[in-house]
Amino acid sequence: MSEISCTLAVKAVPNAPRSVVVGWLGAALKIKISAPALEGRANDALCEFLAAELSLPKRAVTLAHGDKSRQKLVRIAGLTLAEVKARLGV
Repeated sequence: MSEISCTLAVKAVPNAPRSVVVGWLGAALKIKISAPALEGRANDALCEFLAAELSLPKRAVTLAHGDKSRQKLVRIAGLTLAEVKARLGV
């Protein structure tokens, strides 16, 4: 049995006043994160924020690529891309 998962392209904007999903920017989902881009804190906050927004455990959302870039690829376990879009309302 294979586990359902998908990858989501994200453009992360750190140091925002609050964490919020902004919307689509081309093929990537733009997300503002309140944490600073320092020592991986914004990456951790991004994964935690997405997990909370998708009603998933923290371990289900991991950074697959782009730990030092604003352009990131996030792996989401347990949902298809269509389900992710539906849950985020975007």
